[in-house]
Formats: sequence, structure tokens, C-alpha cells
Amino acid sequence: MQQLEFDIDPASEKIRLDVYLTEAQPEVSRNFVKKLIDEGRVQVNQRPVKANYRLKCGDRVELEIPDTTPLELTPEDIPLSIQHEDEHLIVIDKPAGLVVHPAPGHPGGTLVNALLFHCTDLKGIGGVERPGIVHRLDKDTSGLIVVAKTDQALASLQNQFQERTIKKVYLALVKGQLKPAKGVVRLPIARHLKDRKKMATGTGDEGRAAETAYEVVLHMDGYDLVRLFPKTGRTHQIRVHLASLGHPILSDTLYGGRSRGREPALDRQALHAHRLEIIHPQSGEAMVFTSPVPEDMAKLIPNRESLGL
Repeated sequence: MQQLEFDIDPASEKIRLDVYLTEAQPEVSRNFVKKLIDEGRVQVNQRPVKANYRLKCGDRVELEIPDTTPLELTPEDIPLSIQHEDEHLIVIDKPAGLVVHPAPGHPGGTLVNALLFHCTDLKGIGGVERPGIVHRLDKDTSGLIVVAKTDQALASLQNQFQERTIKKVYLALVKGQLKPAKGVVRLPIARHLKDRKKMATGTGDEGRAAETAYEVVLHMDGYDLVRLFPKTGRTHQIRVHLASLGHPILSDTLYGGRSRGREPALDRQALHAHRLEIIHPQSGEAMVFTSPVPEDMAKLIPNRESLGL
């Protein structure tokens, strides 16, 4: 248990209590501060107040931060390909086949289980000792994923995603030849009406706005290598948008990419999170990460070295 006291000076007058404490304790998020206030762990002049209380000169603020509690998940010694790690975040190059978060049907063997084993310095998210999943990749999509290790990092990365300042680039192998070779798909994404495992493009008020820009990198015999720039991050967005163009991702059996005849086949959809650009939540430094094309996709791309892949 950590107990802190703050004496309010004239420079801090009229500032909201939750804002003041977030600035005074940058390692915790504003949401976590509000949670502590709601639990009665924050008092002003020995009395509980609300998060929107405006501070006055001479006020004494007492803050109680409980010890981080462990998450009821089992750490598992699963190998991780780590591109970067510090006390605030970790960037993983996820292999295809690894589920990101435990869920019904996948209680273990996930990226979260692996991170709980690997990260010995987790400060916890929301008072719980767990990594902060900011975005996800489908089980059979490979590539880069950033995970927060503190409340502050989680809040910063979530804000970057909401403000769409994080830049992501994907690579995919798609069926047929995509024409035009460059464009933008703006179609909302909604849950499929009949198959709850699938998403679908919606119309009118259906679904959430989604946008994916694309460009063909290379035409091959019966399929294309495509670079994709998702502006939003809806579930299955890239897979649904490409399928809507009549060019589903190779071997994406959920969205029409099943191989037929002489078409190449993979054991999973040919989609890879290739590049990730973020701002470090503590230093403000721009950080760029690149993941090479995995072997199962690379063997279907001739002369990929000349493409910088």
C-alpha cells in the first residue's frame, strides 16, 4: 500500500482533483485515479470528494494506492520474438497461430499468458498485474503488436489509436489481380447477420465506420501482393474489405479465400502486420518497427529482396 499527501499551492487552484493527481502521479492513468476516488481512497481535508472537485489553495489531498493484485491467469513459458522492450511497453513480432488474449475456447497458450511469464517488471493496469492489450491481431495473422506495461503507457497508446496517429502497414496476398491497383475502401463493418464468427460490410446505420487504403506491390500468376494502410481498426477489417472487392486474402477460408485448382495455399490467411509507428508514451520519441515477411508468405513472393521485404 502506498500513501501519498499533497498540499495545494496557488498554482494548482481550480484544477480538477482527478487531473491534478494524474499529473502528480504520471505512472497511473486518469481512469485509475477516478477508480481510486470512487473507492474512497482519495480524500481532501480528510473528507471524500468527487473526481470533478476543484482544488483550493491550502487543501491537503491524501491518496492511497493499493498494491497491485495478480491476474487470475497462469503465466506460461511461451517463446516470444521481442523487437523492443522497456519499463513502459513491449513490441512483439507475433507468429501466426498464437491467440492474443484468453477467451472461451482459448483459456491458455495465449500471448497474454506468455507476457505474464516473461515480464517480471509489470506495474499493472488498473491495479491488476497484467499487460495492457491496446490492439489485437487475429490468431492466424502474423506480425507486430504493441502491449502496454503501465497505466500511463496504456492511456497514451489508446489515445494514439483513437487519434489515429499510430501508423500500421500490413502485407497481404490476395486472389486475382486487384484493379485499380491503388485505392481506398470506405465501408462500415458490422457483425454478420447469420454467422456470428464473421463480420460483414454494412450499409446505412449498420456497423462502424471503417477505412482501408491499399496499393498493389506486385502482380503474380493469379494473385497479388498488396500493401494495406488501415485508418481504423475494426474486427477483421482488412479481411472483410478485401473480400468486398472480390479479392479475398489467400487461404482466408472464412471470407472466400479458399484455394482452388492451381492457386497457392497456406495453412492460414496470408496477412502480416509488417510495420508499426508509435510515439513512446514517456519520452515522446517516434519509434518505427518492421517485421520481415514470414517464410510461408515469402516463398510465394518472387524477388522479394528487391522489394525491400
